[in-house]
Amino acid sequence: MIYWHSGTGNSRHVAEALARQLGLEAVMITPGGCAAKTPAVEKTVWVFPVYSWGIPPVVRRFIENSEGLDGSEHYMVCTCGDDIGLTHEQWRRMVRRKGWLARGTWSVQMPNNYVLLPGFDVDAAAVRDAKLSACGDRIKAVARGIRCGANVDDVVRGSLPWLKSKVLYPLFVRMQMSPKPFHATDSCIGCGKCAAACPARNIVMDGSRPVWGRDCTMCLGCYHICPKHAVGYGSRTKSKGQYFYCSDNSY
Repeated sequence: MIYWHSGTGNSRHVAEALARQLGLEAVMITPGGCAAKTPAVEKTVWVFPVYSWGIPPVVRRFIENSEGLDGSEHYMVCTCGDDIGLTHEQWRRMVRRKGWLARGTWSVQMPNNYVLLPGFDVDAAAVRDAKLSACGDRIKAVARGIRCGANVDDVVRGSLPWLKSKVLYPLFVRMQMSPKPFHATDSCIGCGKCAAACPARNIVMDGSRPVWGRDCTMCLGCYHICPKHAVGYGSRTKSKGQYFYCSDNSY
């Protein structure tokens, strides 16, 4: 079984590609949900994007609420723009606290999509396309590792991983996860794509305008999928780019 969380499609693409190559079912992680209690499966793969060099809170809660996976080998595959810090160590600790068997961990570089802090933006087109061109071979390598039960940490930690995952990640979760600044600008055409893309079903259409609730996962899918660039997050998204995974690589 593969459980995945995704906002702009990067992790979903990786999860679905792994599902095809490994012959496993891929299931979306939902806020407040948990893994279904089924007869033990041989392999359980957790696929998710890195949030500020750590595990997305929605994924943490899903794992904490899940039971019935004691007889499975567990694997982590996380997508990142550049590096993951110590995300794999966070995941290993969580899995071991559950009494589960933690096996291999991998990171897969995909196009950057975090745009809510100064200095953070989507990748230039050439960088984006290079990452997308390379990800296919990387996913095949990950699939081979999972298939043979590899117990490895094949990840890119990057520089200062302790600072990123032990200091910046907790600050990010406490101070940068509020949905309150989300709004629709006057460019909004009421198409509802933002609401349809929200994995938490946190956006509802009030007439022709989107309204954000409190159960946001901060995946930024709503911002990146808007065809009119009409979703804003305070003033932080002004002049920032957009990225949403497309299987035909057209943007």
